[in-house]
Amino acid sequence: MTRLLIECTYVYEHPDLNSGIQRVVRNVIQELKSANTVIECIPVIMQGGQLKRVISLLPPPTRAGISFLRQCVHRLDHLRLRLWGGHAYISKRLPWHGNKALNMPLLILWKLLSLNITLPLRAALWLDRRDEASKQRSVPLDIECGDIFLLLDSSWHLNFYSLAERLKEQGASIISVVYDLIPISHPQFCDAGLTKVFERWFDWIATTADGFVCISQTVQGDVQRAVTERLGADVANKRKFEYFHLGSELDLVQRDTVVDPRIKVLFDATEDTYLMVSTIEPRKNHIYLIKTFDTLWAKGSKARLCIIGKIGWKSDELIGLIQRHPELNKRLFMFNQLNDAGLEYAYAHSSALLFPSHAEGFGLPLVEAMQRGVPVMASDLPVFREIGGEYVAYFDLSCAGSLAALILEHQNSGRFPAGRSLDSWEWINWRTASLQLLEKTLKIAGQTDLLNAHYASYRSRL
Repeated sequence: MTRLLIECTYVYEHPDLNSGIQRVVRNVIQELKSANTVIECIPVIMQGGQLKRVISLLPPPTRAGISFLRQCVHRLDHLRLRLWGGHAYISKRLPWHGNKALNMPLLILWKLLSLNITLPLRAALWLDRRDEASKQRSVPLDIECGDIFLLLDSSWHLNFYSLAERLKEQGASIISVVYDLIPISHPQFCDAGLTKVFERWFDWIATTADGFVCISQTVQGDVQRAVTERLGADVANKRKFEYFHLGSELDLVQRDTVVDPRIKVLFDATEDTYLMVSTIEPRKNHIYLIKTFDTLWAKGSKARLCIIGKIGWKSDELIGLIQRHPELNKRLFMFNQLNDAGLEYAYAHSSALLFPSHAEGFGLPLVEAMQRGVPVMASDLPVFREIGGEYVAYFDLSCAGSLAALILEHQNSGRFPAGRSLDSWEWINWRTASLQLLEKTLKIAGQTDLLNAHYASYRSRL
């Protein structure tokens, strides 16, 4: 029997993280395991050169919540990002910025400093993997000829290539989900280390994978062009490219039931509160948002801005700007560790979601907001047009006053400045998104009989 092996190593090892990819991985695994599909769907991880079947993707809850070791991993990982953010901040202010030879001593110093974080981080991960409860979360799994190996998680973080090649030699198909190519197309917004490992990962999957399932039609086009540029049209034409769309439910709402009281106080006020949800990093363009609200506040607007998201790379300067801002905790608010219950509350009570990103593969907060009846103002990116159509109000990032004009129009007229009302908006849930992914995966793998059975099973549920 053909099996679908769904790779989820990074989420398995970092269960306390809750950004976009982690949410996709958790939901797809949960839905495909419970959907009674035509194929056995098995979540797997790659550890120590071995393939393992996942028994429990998330660790069992403890009385104290997240275990001490998991807290150490989370804090050390966060500290590592802050350290390299400091390196980026300092290096770009040096007179010899851009000269690799002169920058080398600073890079060597930072690498030595980073050992004080990476060594304890690796030790904490090693101990966590050997914890008795952790050992019970996965068991070794043998590969079988005909298996389909789906790289769903952020596998570029792993040195998995020799294992994956062994799987292919034993008859497995390898199909990769691609979220975006931003580390390649927009390296200026990414950590240098991420860009390097992502380049290696994409070169490998472009050469080795049987096909690609992307999270939007826009990304599908990007991937097809990138594979063609690397391998030539003849080789690229032998690869298969598909796409699916993501769901919109917040899957941890049932687990994280306590709403941060500060969120309730913030959104219970009468003033309009605009929301941004994303990791805090340069690509998300929070600085454009803050400048927009500085302009609005200077004109007497009482609108408030709430930023929700974990702190990411190259963000030290921005975090400092927010923490020193005179409107902080008055009309400017920031939450870096909000759970899904708090996020659900924020969506339900905000005036609109704002999303000024420079580049995206999908834009999950857009559909999360609109599915809850929250209108969206977003930068005019092709992928946002694909996802939001006429239901989103778009602004021009090259024009400093473009978003401010939309917000003022919204406040003054009481009418949201999008082409169509959200009253007629519809979007898929995670069950449908996961079945779309399964369909495209079977199609790439050439499993015609299973694909036909999948179509018949899907139609019977309508």
